[in-house]
Amino acid sequence: MTTTEPRGPVDSSRIPRYAGPATFARLPRLDEVGTADVAVVGVPFDTGVSYRPGARFGGNAIREASRLLRPYNPAQDASPFALAQVADAGDIAANPFNINEAVETIEAAADDLLGTGARLMTLGGDHTIALPLLRSVARKHGPVALLHFDAHLDTWDTYFGAEYTHGTPFRRAVEEGILDTSALSHVGTRGPLYGKKDLDDDEKMGFGIVTSADVMRRGVDEVAQQLRERIGDRPLYISIDIDVLDPAHAPGTGTPEAGGLTSRELLEILRGLADCHLVSADVVEVAPAYDHAEITCVAASHTAYELTTIMSRQIAAARESGK
Repeated sequence: MTTTEPRGPVDSSRIPRYAGPATFARLPRLDEVGTADVAVVGVPFDTGVSYRPGARFGGNAIREASRLLRPYNPAQDASPFALAQVADAGDIAANPFNINEAVETIEAAADDLLGTGARLMTLGGDHTIALPLLRSVARKHGPVALLHFDAHLDTWDTYFGAEYTHGTPFRRAVEEGILDTSALSHVGTRGPLYGKKDLDDDEKMGFGIVTSADVMRRGVDEVAQQLRERIGDRPLYISIDIDVLDPAHAPGTGTPEAGGLTSRELLEILRGLADCHLVSADVVEVAPAYDHAEITCVAASHTAYELTTIMSRQIAAARESGK
């Protein structure tokens, strides 16, 4: 998309990080640049939660923590905001009193942003929002591969009879045919379930599972290699529930589970996926009311930064090759 030099973030060596509006990584707003290759968009919605609410405030908390991000990413040897135009597209305002209407609103707004040619880096919000985002991405790319980083499966059928909740998005996505069921995987799952049937149903849908214990025992390099082999060159969507991290690394979330990944493990696995065809991503379930010293928000902002870097590198490579 970008035909001119991308407009990058505010220079934090000249203007203090704590000054000015808190856009993601201090980047320009979308209306300031017109179009973007990667649009960072917030979805302040948490009506689908089943335990502690508060993720509606997650997007802005991540933006505040992202003031500390710098323009060069040494782990990926890339300056993502110079390679592609990344801009903050603000928030999608969804009805907090009507889940069905909110899902429709999010889907329509995602359609509009993707229609400009942008890839989405979405900041949630609870995990309910993954379903409308996946619908929109699949409308553009066809059924997509999915890597789902989470303590939980999120493939349950209903909660209290509701089909759209933060525990059901990926069952709905499989039912709707918007996922490539040959390339699905949960990463970081752990903790008690309602019964063994949860795992049986999940396997029937096509999901592979890499538990948090698997990551600990096998290491991030082997796990990343396994995921790369499963995904291949398919269009990939990555959905990250911040509760994939241990509560020591992410206390600010709605349904914490002991025994999770470290923030270092999560970031290293993502870096190991840099050659996968990442078409959009989300980071959800950050609930700042339960956070301490911005631990969760800092982890989430760095997670979004790594995902944005992957997308920016791929956009720049495609542009250079003329594809």
